[in-house]
Amino acid sequence: MNSLLMSLMLVTPVLLILALGIVGFVLRYQRRLLQQQEELRREREYAQAQALEAALLAQEEERRRIAGDLHDAVGTMLSIVKLHLSGLPESATTVEMTAMLDQAISEVRRISRNLLPAVLQKFGLAFAVEALGRAVPEGGPRVLIQQLGEPRRLPPHHELAVYRVVQELLGNGLKHAQARQITVRLEYGDHRLAIEYADDGVGYNHAAIEAMATPDTRTGLGLTNLRSRVAVLRGVLRHESAPGAGTRVWISFPAAYLPSLHTTPAAAAPLSVSLTS
Repeated sequence: MNSLLMSLMLVTPVLLILALGIVGFVLRYQRRLLQQQEELRREREYAQAQALEAALLAQEEERRRIAGDLHDAVGTMLSIVKLHLSGLPESATTVEMTAMLDQAISEVRRISRNLLPAVLQKFGLAFAVEALGRAVPEGGPRVLIQQLGEPRRLPPHHELAVYRVVQELLGNGLKHAQARQITVRLEYGDHRLAIEYADDGVGYNHAAIEAMATPDTRTGLGLTNLRSRVAVLRGVLRHESAPGAGTRVWISFPAAYLPSLHTTPAAAAPLSVSLTS
């Protein structure tokens, strides 16, 4: 009996140590497995973000090429046709054709500017956003642009990405909202750049539209493009709407993904500009 007790006393600590070792091994294995899964998830997210960024950069390069072709080829050709037309005897037909050519030249210039916003490259995001508001067609809604804080120049591709987000918001609002007023507010903070969009338009059923989101719906292609552009800069997008209650969109970009190069000299005071078409 004593020998049995002695054996149990000797074996029990060994079994306990062995059990603890097995538990520790399982815990370490699970921890390592979770770490590997997390690393794989991060790698997938990084690869997706890189692919998305590459696609958007390719899209911008194509826009740049098309804008150049429109300006250099189509615009020049229209100007030459107008020059030849001005040499013809004046008549009702030539006057009408000249007016149509002027309209076509203006439209080509407008499309070229939208594809490649030179004002953004020259003067920065704050000025370019104001220019977007001023470009609202006559008879459209009242557009209120508000810029709070100190606008800072960003790396060119970051400025272009944020500009495209604002352009997408305004474009969707003008096409679909049927609003009397659209407000776009940019807030330049130390830790983030925030964009808020609001309109008093017809709104939409958020849940129903999300369920049937296709390129033909308001939140189909438009919202998909918007989310893609926001995701490239690791931003967060939230929106709400209801039939008859307008639409609101909140977007926030972390400062870590928007490194400022320098503070815009003329941006010491907050900007608040009301633009009525």
